[in-house]
Amino acid sequence: MKTEFSLAQLADPDIAEADKILRACVHCGFCTATCPTYVLLGDELDSPRGRIYLIKEMLEKDRPPTPEVVKHIDRCLSCLACMTTCPSGVNYMHLVDQARVRIEDEYLRPLTERMLRAALAYILPRPDLFRLSMILARFGRPLAALLPSPKTASAIPTLLQRIKAMLALAPRGLPQRGPAAGSVFPALGESRGRVALLQGCAQQVLAPRINQAAINLLTRHGIEVVLVKDEQCCGALTHHLGRDGDALERARANIGVWLAEAELNGLDAILITTSGCGTVIKDYGFMLREDRDFAGPAARISALARDITEYVDGIGLKRQRQHSDIVVAYHSACSLQHGQKITQLPKELLSKIGFVVKDVPESHLCCGSAGTYNILQPDIAGRLRDRKVANLAMVKPDMIAAGNIGCMVQIAGGTSVPVVHTIELLDWATGGPRPGLN
Repeated sequence: MKTEFSLAQLADPDIAEADKILRACVHCGFCTATCPTYVLLGDELDSPRGRIYLIKEMLEKDRPPTPEVVKHIDRCLSCLACMTTCPSGVNYMHLVDQARVRIEDEYLRPLTERMLRAALAYILPRPDLFRLSMILARFGRPLAALLPSPKTASAIPTLLQRIKAMLALAPRGLPQRGPAAGSVFPALGESRGRVALLQGCAQQVLAPRINQAAINLLTRHGIEVVLVKDEQCCGALTHHLGRDGDALERARANIGVWLAEAELNGLDAILITTSGCGTVIKDYGFMLREDRDFAGPAARISALARDITEYVDGIGLKRQRQHSDIVVAYHSACSLQHGQKITQLPKELLSKIGFVVKDVPESHLCCGSAGTYNILQPDIAGRLRDRKVANLAMVKPDMIAAGNIGCMVQIAGGTSVPVVHTIELLDWATGGPRPGLN
């Protein structure tokens, strides 16, 4: 794609990066076939190619974001299926992230939307506050059905639609808290390694059982696990809301505490059980590339980051139970298959350990969760969830496995089939308890 940025514009590292990304695009349109919003809506501007044109126009002419640009960028899930499909290697992720920052900085949204986005950005990264909000939401959930629905379709969801979506996603109850930050779990038997386990934000409130399963499996196989004290939210939630100042501050804080732990006691890896977080942490090196103090440390942390399945694949899992009667439909989270390019490994691990693993039709399409997307774009998210659940049902599973808490909550809202994390099944097969749902 031809670009016409001025030399002054190209002096900005972000614009220089955007120029490189835009020039890689050859207009082929392969991305449209795998873009969830284009598949649903059929609008060229709701495809990666269409959004690339909009972003190019905005950046090249240095114009403030228009309502049209904001509408179509907001509809993007950042599922990154386009990057998997693209034969030219266009890094759409870094381009749309830059567009979101520009929108957040320069576009004045309606007051109610600004308040909602500010609340999400403040509450979700803070587990104690998020837990309190979930407790309060339990009382509001029965009222969700009483909230009026819009009489006519709107390109932008109303505040009431978004509130209904939030209440619908709230769990009926919350589990007990998981282990505290600063906890260390010694290896059982001979020690073979030492890792930090990301504690997460929403996940530690909604499903602490996931990290507990990871701890059980790792220590059982001779790996010491530490929950690093003073660790923060990874920054993914605010990063995708265009609030890069907040996201980068969180990244710097985490880099500091993780490197301190690595230097004091040693770390083989930083393990992540939420693939949406993993995609961002693995990108810390890029995000902080222009930071004189943090560019090197950020790259080091990105190199240490591993999805939990990447790490357990190398420790030689010891099967203790055979589960050949359990059919598992594996849902490949977008952040894992498109963001981190981990596609076959989780299925292979489950299959080797004894489960019957079934491929799901349209496995490349997003379930509609996408961080806060299922709150901010509830109609599109709901349609994608229903499509995903229908595809999962086609393989008649006993359980659905996924590697991302957002996907798990989203899918569970549309099916009665148990939805569990991949690591829970691996823990079960190697001596742990049967996965529970609380």
